[in-house]
Amino acid sequence: MSDGDRTSTPTVWHDKPWWCQPWSILLTGLGLIAASWLILHRLWLTVLVAIPLSAWMGYFILVFPRLVAQAGLLETDVPKDPSN
Repeated sequence: MSDGDRTSTPTVWHDKPWWCQPWSILLTGLGLIAASWLILHRLWLTVLVAIPLSAWMGYFILVFPRLVAQAGLLETDVPKDPSN
């Protein structure tokens, strides 16, 4: 089944590049948090790294898609009437 055959509702992730997909945001954030622990071995520094990264991941994975959907910025694949 190709992308054109899907009948699902549009999402904010449809037109985003690979580095801005939810899996890459999670992988990058969790990787940076893990790297801070592996390199520094200090819990308080890892927590200082984890707080802003968690806020960043939460915003772009949870809040941003809802805001875009509420603003009505998602394009639907409704065919236009050619008679107009």
